[in-house]
Amino acid sequence: MTSRGTPSRFLRSVLQNGVGRYVCQLKRVSIVFSKKGQSSLGMRDFIEEGVVDFAKNNPGIVVYVSPQPCNVPKIVAEYLSGNTKTEPVTNKTSQQILEVLTKLTNQSGLDIVRLRKPFHTDSPSIQGQWHPFTNRPPSIGPIRPQSAE
Repeated sequence: MTSRGTPSRFLRSVLQNGVGRYVCQLKRVSIVFSKKGQSSLGMRDFIEEGVVDFAKNNPGIVVYVSPQPCNVPKIVAEYLSGNTKTEPVTNKTSQQILEVLTKLTNQSGLDIVRLRKPFHTDSPSIQGQWHPFTNRPPSIGPIRPQSAE
């Protein structure tokens, strides 16, 4: 697939995040697992060992733990933007589940897309971009390296 077929947008910040203070965009994490399923073994270990530490380290994130009869244990992350991401954690260890939660915590909830330009402004300048030779008179001639004398 060509690059024109992928979605793209300009670089932007989420809700001007970081202008005043950083606001974590993750607001809610739901941990869904089976009490008896073999694929939920690592998730059960994480709940016994690390979920309390994760909740203490991230007081702005609400953590729900819900045991349900399911084949695939998963982590459902809900962000301030309203987006929801679901990560299956089948047969993962407690440490790998913590890495998945850390990754979800550090994301903004926006879809990963191709950036159009490295810079963008909503009010572009009509004068053009400035560089050191913008107002240089042409009578001086081209710039050459200085001769060693």
